[in-house]
Amino acid sequence: MDNDYIRIMRMTDDHIPSFRECLCSVARERAYLAFTEAPPLEDVETFVRGAREGGAVQYVAVDDRGSVAGWCDIIPVDMEGFRHVGRLGIGVRARDRGHGIGKRLMEAAIAEAPRRGIERIELEVFASNARAEALYRRFGFEMEGVRRRARKLDGVYENLIMMALFPGSVETENGGDGT
Repeated sequence: MDNDYIRIMRMTDDHIPSFRECLCSVARERAYLAFTEAPPLEDVETFVRGAREGGAVQYVAVDDRGSVAGWCDIIPVDMEGFRHVGRLGIGVRARDRGHGIGKRLMEAAIAEAPRRGIERIELEVFASNARAEALYRRFGFEMEGVRRRARKLDGVYENLIMMALFPGSVETENGGDGT
C-alpha cells in the first residue's frame, strides 16, 4: 500500500476537530505521547491557534475522506535566550503507520523550520519506540541524553531519549558562539 491517498498540508482551523480525533487515537494507545487522553476540543483549538500565532510550524496528513491521519508540529520556545529552539511533536494514526507518512510530515516541517527562525529542533522519544527513534536518526537527529525512569505508567518505568537537530546550519565544535 502506498501513501498516495494522503496529502501533506499546513494545518488550518478546519482541521482542528479531526486533528483532535487523531491526537486522541494516538494518546489512547498509551505508548507514544506524554499524555493518555487528548484535551477537550476548546483547549486544542486554543493550542493550535496560539502556536500558529507564535510562529509554529504545523502540518497535517489528510486522507481522501478529509480526516487527519497524522501531524507534525515544531513549537518555538517563547523564552529569552531560547527563541531559536523549537520542540517537535509528531503522531500518525495506527492504521496509517508504515507507509512513510511520518517521513513526509517531518520533511515538510523541518524544511520550514529555518524560515521561521528555528535553528535547533529538539524532541523526546520513549526508549521503547525504536521505530520513531530510527526515523529521527535518519533525519540527522542525535541523542543528547536520557531521562531515566522519566515516566511511570501502569507500573512500568520508561526512559526518555532527548534528541536534537540543527537544520540548515553547522554546529560549532565547542558548543559556544563559534568565535
